[in-house]
Amino acid sequence: MTTGGSTRGSVDGLASSAPLGVMLPAVFADDDLAQRFVGGIDEVLAPLHNVLDCLDAYFTPSLAPADFTRWLGSWVGAETEAPDTAGHADDPVTKAPLTASSTGFPQDTEETAALRAAVTAAVRLHRIRGTRRGLAEAVRLAFGVEPEITESGAAAWDARPLGPVPGEPRPHLHVTVRLPEPGPAAEHRLERLVAAARPAHMPYTVHVTAAERTSDR
Repeated sequence: MTTGGSTRGSVDGLASSAPLGVMLPAVFADDDLAQRFVGGIDEVLAPLHNVLDCLDAYFTPSLAPADFTRWLGSWVGAETEAPDTAGHADDPVTKAPLTASSTGFPQDTEETAALRAAVTAAVRLHRIRGTRRGLAEAVRLAFGVEPEITESGAAAWDARPLGPVPGEPRPHLHVTVRLPEPGPAAEHRLERLVAAARPAHMPYTVHVTAAERTSDR
């Protein structure tokens, strides 16, 4: 099985859940050559049987192998980006983000845990895509902090007709993220994320600044 450049092959010592030797006619039960021949086939097929036996786990982001989870992210359009590719405009967007949390394997890196969280939330985020809430959650998943969002849109009600129109006539969107270690790469990541998650017609600007440090007492 090949997923995004990662190839799965045989697994040493993995037994087949459906060995062919026991399925042969009785005349081959004690045939050493026949049993060793199908034993070699079992070794090749064992990983396939293992995947099929655990197929539901492969489509659960918190349980799937990391490379398969990345592939799932491309299926559902998860808006993620790897920290080592941030700053390169030619790199794909569907990579692991920098920070987030999710249930997964104990040996997961921070990037893999963030990938699992992004894939898990992807479908829910698509339902609120283009809204302030959807943008805020997408940024929070990617950076692990709550963004500050200012926009021209607004909603209000008035008991009388022809009341004042809320919001501003000129559309604009500004997103600020406060990080412990801001930099050009983080601002580039934020710009790409906002460009993908904003309403399509909305002009936008982004800003990454240093988070306020609190003194320990």
